[in-house]
Order: sequence, then C-alpha cells, then structure tokens
Amino acid sequence: MNATLDAPVDAPVLHHRQGRAGHLVLNRPRAINALNHEMVRIMAETLDAWERDESVATVVVTGAGERGLCAGGDIRSIHDDVRAGRAAASAAFWRDEYLLNARIARFPKPYVAVMDGIVMGGGVGVSAHGDVRVVTERSRVAMPETGIGFVPDVGGTHLLTRTPGELGTHLGLTGTPVGAGDALLCGLADHYVPSERLPEFTAALADEDVVDVVREFAATPPAGELAARREWIDHCYAADSVEEIVDRLHASGDRHAKEAAETILSKSPTSLKVTLAALRRARELPTLEAVLEQEYRVSCAALASPDLPEGIRAQVVDKDRRPRWSPAELSRVTEADVARFFERTGTDSLGLV
Repeated sequence: MNATLDAPVDAPVLHHRQGRAGHLVLNRPRAINALNHEMVRIMAETLDAWERDESVATVVVTGAGERGLCAGGDIRSIHDDVRAGRAAASAAFWRDEYLLNARIARFPKPYVAVMDGIVMGGGVGVSAHGDVRVVTERSRVAMPETGIGFVPDVGGTHLLTRTPGELGTHLGLTGTPVGAGDALLCGLADHYVPSERLPEFTAALADEDVVDVVREFAATPPAGELAARREWIDHCYAADSVEEIVDRLHASGDRHAKEAAETILSKSPTSLKVTLAALRRARELPTLEAVLEQEYRVSCAALASPDLPEGIRAQVVDKDRRPRWSPAELSRVTEADVARFFERTGTDSLGLV
C-alpha cells in the first residue's frame, strides 16, 4: 500500500498516512532524533489534525535511522540558551514538550510507539505514555538526567514511581539504560517484537486492528537483569536520603550494588537529591498531569542551577566527561537547596491542573 506523504522529506518530523494509520517519524537521525521545539510543535499539530480526521484510526511513532527512536531533548541548545541568558527559550520548549506528553497519554486513538534502539529522556516522553509501546532486542531505555545536572522530566518521575518496588528509584538515580526485558518489567513498555519484524508490524497497522497486530507479532522477550536484583534494590533504595542509599549499596556485599553506588556518586549531588525528592513526591500525586506540573517547576528551577550547563558541557559540548559539580559533595546539598526546586513562582505552571 502506498503512503501519502504530508511533510517535506527534510522536515525534522515526517508525517504520512498509510491506510488507516498515521505515521510520525522523528527525522534527525544524525542526532539520534533528539527533540527540539520545532519537532514538538509538529507532533502536537499533527496529533490535533489526526484526532479530528476520521480516516486515521491509529498513530504510529518511529525514529529515522538505525540508532534509535530518540536520544532525548536537544540539550546542547539548552546549554547555549542558559549561557546566552535565554533561559526563557528552554522553559518555553519544556512547556510545549510536557503538554505534548500529557496529550499523548490522553490521545483518544491508539498511539503505537516503536521504541527501537536508543530511547532516552524526551524519547521516553513521546513513547512511554502511549497505549501500545513496543521494544526490540536493540532497545536501550533510560532517564539519564542526573548525569547532566538535571532531573527526570517528561513524565519520567510518574513512570518511575509506578515500577515494581524501588526499581524506578534505581533507574532515576543511576540513569542506567535497560533492555527490552527490564523495560517490560518496569512498565515502560508493553510488548516485544524482534527488530527484523518491525517493517511487517508497522505495515500491518495500515488496515488491521492494533490488538490483532500485536497478537500476531508479539514474541517472548530476552531475559532482563533487574528481577534477580530486586532484593538489594528494594532494600537499598527504600532509604530516606541519597547518602543512606549509597551507604546501603556499599554495605550490601553485591558487586552490582557497589557499581550502582559508584555510578550514583559520579552524578550531580544536587540533581540526585532533587530527583529523590521528586520521585517521593510523585508517588503521592494523583495524575500524570499533576506530576508534569511538578516537573515543570523543577525544570525551570534547574535553569538557574550551575550544574545543568556544566553537566551538558562535560557530556556533550567539550565531552571531557569530567563535570565540576557545585556543590561537589552530597553532604553540602541542604534541604533548603532541594526545597527551592519545588517552590511555586507564579510563572511555572502548565495549566494542566
């Protein structure tokens, strides 16, 4: 069946219809389809049009290229905005991105996200809130924000607090990527389809019901790693502070726990403490929308933190992988420092609740 192309071939998001399926293709493959503001706007406008279009029964989201669906937000532009005094531009991007995340979660037609390859940060936001979330043997799903002096966003703290036990706390603090089996265990995905069958899978959505297509193509996923580590993860990450979590990890006697402790200690101390607080608070919030409101306040506050531009510099700009966090130790991040990230300012509301 021929596809009807609705966007220029060089657009950052391609959108076309194939039968009864509307396809959104994130189209910045050289950047592993990292999201920018234009891409968010195109996705939102297209979803608005397809919701009204009775000929579109299903929405399918994929990424161009072979490396992944989406590596996250365009963090280099955030670095440049902060350095140039244009923090309001990044706040505006996040506002529209988080509204898109909420839109996806409530979209009235089946929203099928193909989470092949790298799916991180903002990539999780445009996929894991969907109705049908498909992973492959190539999937690497993560919320790695603490490594750049930031905090899980795009509804990530909502998703991470709904994992079994303390798995979400482990993933949020360490930023560890997980494969298909563990993504399914954590509720970040629904079905496993081998990557070689993805062309057939997406083609079948043109004229078949989503439920029938999933039944035809879903397979047994490769085994994950986290289920066997639940005992020490649930015990260690139930602690009330990042310091105690690290102490418990070191004391557990498990090699993987010690590695997790060392990973945590390489991240931004401020981001770690704010992330733990955000996760604990998100557990008590009733809806995704309420969590997104909290995340927006935290994200806007992060624009005034020295760790965000420094983390991006170290990981993406200079790539020396040697961030100079401020403060550099967990013990120097006070409760007042953390509380400031959650304060309402009057300009940091999405209007969702």
